[in-house]
Amino acid sequence: MLSFFRNISKSKIGTGVLVLILVAILAGFAIGDIQNFGTGDVGFGSSSSTLAKVGDQEVTDREMSDSMQRRLQEVRQQRPDADYATIAGDFDTILSALIDQRTMIAFADKYGFHLSKRLVDAEIAQIPQTKGLNGQFSDQAYQAFLAQQRLTDAQVRQIITGGLLQRMLLTPVAANARVSVGMATPYASMLLESREGEAAAIPLGAFRAGLKPGDADLQKFYVASRARYTIPEQRALRIARIGPDVPGVATSEQEIAAYYNANLETYGARQTRSLTQAVVPDQASAAGIAARAKSGASMSAAAAPAGANAAVTSVPDQTRAAYAGAAGEKIAAAVFAAPAGAVVGPLQSDFGWVVVKVDAVKSQGGKPLAQAREEIAGKLLVDKNKAALEELVDTVQTAIDEGSNFAEAAAAAKLTVTTTPLIAANGRSLPNPAFRAPADLAGAIKAGFESAPNDPPEIVTLPNEGGYVMVAPLEVVPAAPPPLPNIRERLTTDWIDHQSARRARSAAEAIAAKANRGVPLAQAVREAGVALPPVRPLAARRIQIATAQGAVPPPLQMLFTLVQGKSRMVADPQGRGLFVVKVTKIVPGNALLQPSLINQMQTELQQSLSEDYARQFIAAMRAEMKATTNVAAIQALKVRLASGAN
Repeated sequence: MLSFFRNISKSKIGTGVLVLILVAILAGFAIGDIQNFGTGDVGFGSSSSTLAKVGDQEVTDREMSDSMQRRLQEVRQQRPDADYATIAGDFDTILSALIDQRTMIAFADKYGFHLSKRLVDAEIAQIPQTKGLNGQFSDQAYQAFLAQQRLTDAQVRQIITGGLLQRMLLTPVAANARVSVGMATPYASMLLESREGEAAAIPLGAFRAGLKPGDADLQKFYVASRARYTIPEQRALRIARIGPDVPGVATSEQEIAAYYNANLETYGARQTRSLTQAVVPDQASAAGIAARAKSGASMSAAAAPAGANAAVTSVPDQTRAAYAGAAGEKIAAAVFAAPAGAVVGPLQSDFGWVVVKVDAVKSQGGKPLAQAREEIAGKLLVDKNKAALEELVDTVQTAIDEGSNFAEAAAAAKLTVTTTPLIAANGRSLPNPAFRAPADLAGAIKAGFESAPNDPPEIVTLPNEGGYVMVAPLEVVPAAPPPLPNIRERLTTDWIDHQSARRARSAAEAIAAKANRGVPLAQAVREAGVALPPVRPLAARRIQIATAQGAVPPPLQMLFTLVQGKSRMVADPQGRGLFVVKVTKIVPGNALLQPSLINQMQTELQQSLSEDYARQFIAAMRAEMKATTNVAAIQALKVRLASGAN
């Protein structure tokens, strides 16, 4: 409901970060851009790649480009054919969020709001991938996490610092906004306001009589409306698919047998073990645990005297490779050499001293060659086909690089060539509406429309491992309007529509003017000189408009924007004509009779107030830190992204 008042007052929520969820949104961008967080203090004068600068913090075109690429990947999970144009509207939102992020860090640095290393360490220790076998932070696991995510320790610390600052600076500002009953009551009363009025429909069809354009009329209209009738550029493209299957690729029995013998660990019998382990920091405690366990005590009971210093965990169904990856090769070798029921240790590891009990040993039978043959043959066929496909692509690319044209390069690789009819950039054929290029060729069509007729052919990767395609334009028809005689019938219809719309608008303006001078709306309609539908009454409460599901008819919207006694024209959104609306009666609402509505309005206003508080706080921080943007660099990046460059 509150959005209704925002629309009425023309205020903007904006396309940027909504403030109540600002922390979450910024944190999301922070995680996505963790490898680019905090990039130094180069000013615009020395780096044209800087998009924005806040104190000694920057947003660079490289990290913005990376952010847009990640956004595109997210969108493509739902829309595989999405491209930059699909997400172009997100550019300013993402850039604004990154600038806000930098602003808070620069602000905190300036005013000594520093976070301790210990606090950041505690946050790092909460990352699940940084925990070792004993459930505690492990430097070895942390280093593996960094390698997997392609991050440095400094980058992780920077992004965690940013997230903590967001939490500590914005949450106190945005939380717990309060709106009094006195403030909420007028808004709630407005929702209960009821209005009555009248609406006159002014259909275009009523003004078509006598409209018959001559040649001069059509010529003038054609010249003035050339852009409307311009046919986009069309091209006929030559296309040769490369793969995904390469003819003649097969596997031999010798290759299958060799692969089987080289992978006996996979196809031979496999052993898994269920283990219980205790990890303690010193050898003496570990020796005591081992002695008690070997005497028959359970691992939990054996580790009990060590108290909180002992971490006891169960590790079921472990292969040797998996356990070695977690505990190290030395401990895995000892554990997998021991029989079921044995107690191994104490042994020293990167996490402390380890004692392990082998609870159970399971052996799973492998596959003989006869059973594994089909699986191995399929895998080898995929691998060999992939290698053959890359070799075939290299053959085509080499031919192109050496100056071969499309036909020569296709012949060198024995490719089948097809030619599309004249199509637009969207893959549709204007002369043949039934034709549409296959969806997987969208990238090839884009490349074909970006190439000049004399450019070398392009090789484009098809989605979903569909192989490749070579493409080149065969015929180019520039964008241009068709000759007037070819579209004379359409021009005639459009001219009549245009003239009838002008007549209808003039009539509607005259009716509204008379109604504003006190003439009854029905009388003003009768005096229009055209047979028009009768005036219809309107009546509604504002709350009906605010809570309506779907689009609200324009006459009802206009009913709540005028003062009593006034009239105004409004267009029909479907282009069928116009309406003239007049307000005849306004009955104010009294929310004191509905206290629950006041409470609801308090809640909505409080949410909006929280957004405004945080938005204003971010704006004040930007002003304090003298945040600046490099408009030229931002525009250049937008153009580069739109062109497909990165």
